[in-house]
This record gives sequence, C-alpha cells and structure tokens, in this order.
Amino acid sequence: MSGRHSKHDLESTRDDDALRDLEKKWTDSPARALRWHKDLDVRGLDCNSAPGYDGDKSDGEELVAAHADELSELQERLFADGRSGGTRSVLLILQGLDTAGKGGIVRHVVGLVDPQGVMHRAFGVPTAEEASHGYLWRIRNALPRPGYIGVFDRSHYEQVLVVRVDGLEPEETWRAHYDEINAFESELAAAGTTIVKVAMFVSKDEQKARLAERLDRPDKYWKYNPGDLKTRARFGDYLDAYQEMLERTSTDVAPWHVVPADKKWFARLAVTELLLGALRALDLGWPPADFDVEEQKTLLAES
Repeated sequence: MSGRHSKHDLESTRDDDALRDLEKKWTDSPARALRWHKDLDVRGLDCNSAPGYDGDKSDGEELVAAHADELSELQERLFADGRSGGTRSVLLILQGLDTAGKGGIVRHVVGLVDPQGVMHRAFGVPTAEEASHGYLWRIRNALPRPGYIGVFDRSHYEQVLVVRVDGLEPEETWRAHYDEINAFESELAAAGTTIVKVAMFVSKDEQKARLAERLDRPDKYWKYNPGDLKTRARFGDYLDAYQEMLERTSTDVAPWHVVPADKKWFARLAVTELLLGALRALDLGWPPADFDVEEQKTLLAES
C-alpha cells in the first residue's frame, strides 16, 4: 500500500477540518447555552447577543449550510422509522412577538429538510369551532404523527400570553393553564415526542425597524397588521407574561430555550443547532428490510 491519499480523501479531510473549526465557534453546546435558567430575566436580555457563540454572521451562515445535509438525513431517518412502525416524532414550538422571525425560521431552517416529513401549523385567533372546545383541542389535532417533525408557529402558550395580556380570561383561569400545559407536554414526551421549545426575543427598537420596513416596501404590506401597534404598546406586559411562562413551564422533559432574535442569522443558527441536537439524540438507524433482499434482487433482475 503506497500510503498516498486520493484527491477525494484530501478534500474530505479538509471539509471535516473546516466543519470542526466552525463547530468550535460554539463555546458551549447550543442546548446548554440557550436553555432558560432561573436567573435569566427577559427584561434584561440583550436581544442583539449570541449566547455561547463566538463566530460572526459569515461563520453562522456557513455552519447552517454545513449542517444541512446531516439535518436532512436525520429527518429522513425519523420519517423512515415512522413508516416502519416507530413511535418517535419531534415537535418544534416557536413563540415570539410579531417580527421576532418565526416565519424566517420555518423558511430557512425547517426548509432544509424534506417537506413531506414536516407538519407545520401557524396558530392564529381560534375559529368558532376551535373556540367551542378547550384550548388544547386544536393543539392535539395538529400534533405530528410518528416519523414527522411538527412545527408550531405560536402554540398553546398563547393561552398564557395573549389571553393573559388582553384579559380574555380571569386570572385564576389562565393561571391554571400552566399546570395543564406541563401535564400535556409530559404526556407527549412519554408517548415518544421530543419537544423543542424556542422563545424568540426581539428588542423594541428592532421590532420598530422591522415594522417600518413592512410599511416602506409594497411587497411587505401584506405582513403588516395595524393591530401590531396595540401589541407593541403593551411590550412590557408581554415580557412579564413571557417571564412567568418560562418560569412555570420550563421542565426537564420540555425545557425552554431563549434565543435573542435581533440578529436573524443567529436565531436561524440557534434553532438549526437545537433541532439537529434533538434529532441526533434520537439515535435512529435505518429500518431493516422486511423482505428477502437477495430474493428481490433476483426477481428484479428477471423482470
């Protein structure tokens, strides 16, 4: 054996080295760096920061691109597992005020995987039918089936955010939802759903800039809602609601991750890494064939 490496081997080694260098920009695992902890006060959060990450925008975008193939393969393994009788699924919950970038996460992160394996649902004001049931009814109807990644753009947490801030229910009613939600998510986890909860925070100044952009661009008019100004006027009230939501519903089976979202590239990187980590933790292989492979090769050759 000559000991010489092929051009392909050398290129592969350089690619692996480059990927490791990009991954080292994380000074801690994304899951640990972003996980909510009791000392984190969202009113004091620097929404322009990048917790646990030392890289710049170029590094972040390059790492997302570098992890895209692995993310796609792990999603396909999950899908194949579900098609083969597996019970695992992943639910990505995105919460944040308008302009926080939830839609961008769906396009730029979830968009990296095969859409046939994704169940996406954006929750708005409940319809008449939804309102006639308990608030978890529409949530249960949108849960991902085995093998799928479910994505919630807003979620059951509206019941302790919008409902609270707008006074749509008595305090004793919406406060009871914290325990109900924890029990619901514990049930989901026990049934095989990995829950990834992301609270995205945009600063009031950045929110203003993003809303102004929607008014300056005709192609963004459709995204502007005059009602957003009413929400903006209660920005502090929403921060208080988010703070208690994090305190009361970040659990071992479904912890919250706090993502500063003024830097869109960082928010997308953070969610990519959290989703990738959840899929890696499933440790799924490819399902074995449930037929005789050699026999089928012979039959195919003779066909």
